[in-house]
Amino acid sequence: MIRCHELSDAEWEFVRSLLPVSSRGRKRLDDRRVLTGIVWTFRTGTAWRDVPERYGPWATLHTRFRRWAADGTFERILRAAQVRADAAGDIDWLVPVDSTIVRATSMPPVPEKGAPQPGVRTHRGGLTGKIPPACDGAGRPLAFTATGGNTRSQPHHY
Repeated sequence: MIRCHELSDAEWEFVRSLLPVSSRGRKRLDDRRVLTGIVWTFRTGTAWRDVPERYGPWATLHTRFRRWAADGTFERILRAAQVRADAAGDIDWLVPVDSTIVRATSMPPVPEKGAPQPGVRTHRGGLTGKIPPACDGAGRPLAFTATGGNTRSQPHHY
């Protein structure tokens, strides 16, 4: 039985060949189990520390997520999914762009009034960021960027 937020066999078969292979070090936690835990975390919006034990240690999932994000694994998966969907005629290339604003979760220490701040710039945008995605006509993401909250919206070329 597949649970609501877990990878199906078809999804796993599609993704498996796109994941990096590690042959060094000790035997690592199964990629399907880890990726399913990562997907579960994002689909449910749960904190890493609250991931169910069936997916493995939360720190392992978080570390693998960071590595795969840094080495371009998730971008390769997105591009391969886009190629497959486009070949099937399943992407409407009319691309509306919108964005969401995210609030920073922590603040740097506040300096004393008038104290010099070497290397620190202030801006009117506050402690926010924008994540403007480009989506196809069905609302599926094709690409996104993250920008500072104080940047003007510009047309994006993907």
